[in-house]
Amino acid sequence: MVDERPLEVRLVEVDADNWRACAAVRPLPGQAQFVADVSYYLSLCAYGDTWHPLAVEVGGDIVGFLMWGVDDDASRWIGGLVVDSAHQRRGIGRAAVVEAVRLLVAQDGCTGVALSYSPDNGTARTLYAGLGFAETGETEDEGDEVVARLSLDAAGRLVAQSGG
Repeated sequence: MVDERPLEVRLVEVDADNWRACAAVRPLPGQAQFVADVSYYLSLCAYGDTWHPLAVEVGGDIVGFLMWGVDDDASRWIGGLVVDSAHQRRGIGRAAVVEAVRLLVAQDGCTGVALSYSPDNGTARTLYAGLGFAETGETEDEGDEVVARLSLDAAGRLVAQSGG
């Protein structure tokens, strides 16, 4: 029997109790070229002044990771999204991005949401475009990644369509 209940994905603060589970998150082998190890992302969050870590939780288990930051233009950025290989193809990545958008646009001063990805990462491009993110022609990481943005209006529609 297939479980038809909607998947409940939560984003929780990374803390002393769950950081090891976050660091253990591994993408599928073919995706490793597009993301860094979560331990690297955790280091960026701990030792930099831009990124804030969030664990992706389903049913009390840590199944992924993402981080967010605030840019000079007050837009919020989503970065470092990794869903563990054992938990992919269940809509967790999509649900995590929607939940991140919900959290970020609720912050005072948010002007929109942005992210970047390799132009060779067709899975990411399809996911983000399906959520309403539009490529802008901007690039990040010395031109290696394309930038896509979600306006506040589009973010509001996305959150509303997703039950928020």
